[in-house]
Amino acid sequence: MTRGTPSKRFWPDGIRLVVSISMQFEAGGQPAKGTDSPFPKVDFPDSVPSDAAANTWFAYGYREGIPRMLELWDRHGVKVTSHMIGEAAQRHPALAREIVQRGHEASGHGPRWSSQYAMSRDEERQFLVAGADMVEAATGTRPIGHNCNWLRRGPNTLSLLRELGFLYHIDDVSRDEPFIEPVDGKDFAVVPYTLRNNDILLVEGRNYSPSMFLEQIKMDFDQLYEEASQRRRMMSVSAHDRISGTPQMVQAWDQFLRYAKSRPGVAFLRKDEIARYALESPLTLRESETI
Repeated sequence: MTRGTPSKRFWPDGIRLVVSISMQFEAGGQPAKGTDSPFPKVDFPDSVPSDAAANTWFAYGYREGIPRMLELWDRHGVKVTSHMIGEAAQRHPALAREIVQRGHEASGHGPRWSSQYAMSRDEERQFLVAGADMVEAATGTRPIGHNCNWLRRGPNTLSLLRELGFLYHIDDVSRDEPFIEPVDGKDFAVVPYTLRNNDILLVEGRNYSPSMFLEQIKMDFDQLYEEASQRRRMMSVSAHDRISGTPQMVQAWDQFLRYAKSRPGVAFLRKDEIARYALESPLTLRESETI
C-alpha cells in the first residue's frame, strides 16, 4: 500500500485526508462593548456607548482580514466554510456576497452574539431563522450548517436546526472525523470543530506567535495524515477574520497550505460537502448518544 492510497474508500475520489477550514465572518456583528479582545477589560459607564478601541480591532476583519484571506484561498485553489454572523453580513453585504461568489460556503452563526443556550424554544427558533435570513439576504444562499457562539448550544438547538432544514452543525470537538447522531429519530451530521487548531484560542495577539501556530497545525496534520491510511480522518482548522487575516498569520497559513498540498491525497472541502458525503456514506460513524 502506497503512502497516498488508503486501504478503504473513506473519502471519494481517492482522497486520503480532508482538511476543513472555517473562516469566521464576525467583524461588524459584535456587541458595541463588552466583547473579548486583546485590549484590557474595561467596565464602561452607560455614558460611553461603545468600546471604540475594540471595535477598530474587529473592523480590521472586514476591512483587511477577509479580503486578504480570500486572495490566499484563491492562490491555493482552496474552498472554505464561512460562518457568518447575520448582522456582520447585513452590514457588509458586498463582502458576504464576494465570499460566496468565490466559491465558499456561507454557514449560519446566529444574527448576533447572544446566549443561545438560555433561550426558550420559540425564542431560539426566531433567533436561528433571523440569522439564516440575514445571511441569505446578503449572499443569496441559505445556510445549511450552524455554529453557536463559543459552541454553546441549548437543549432545543439540534432539534430546531433539523426542523428548520439544516443538515449539520459543528459545535462538537469529540472526534477527528464527521459522524452522524440521532436528532428526533432522524440522522443529523456533525462536522467537528476545533479548539487546538483555533486561531482565536491560540493567537489573538496574546498567547501564540504565528510560527507556533504553524508548527502546531503541521504536527496535527502529520499525525492525522498517518492515521488516514486506516480510518476516515478530517483535520479542522479555524481562521477568524481579524486574526488570521493579519499579514503574519496569512504568511503562516500560506506555508501550511503549501505543506499540506505537497502530500498526495489531501483535499480541502467545504463543510456542506463533508456533511452531505457523511450522510450518504455507509462508512460514516453513527453515534448512539447525542451529547
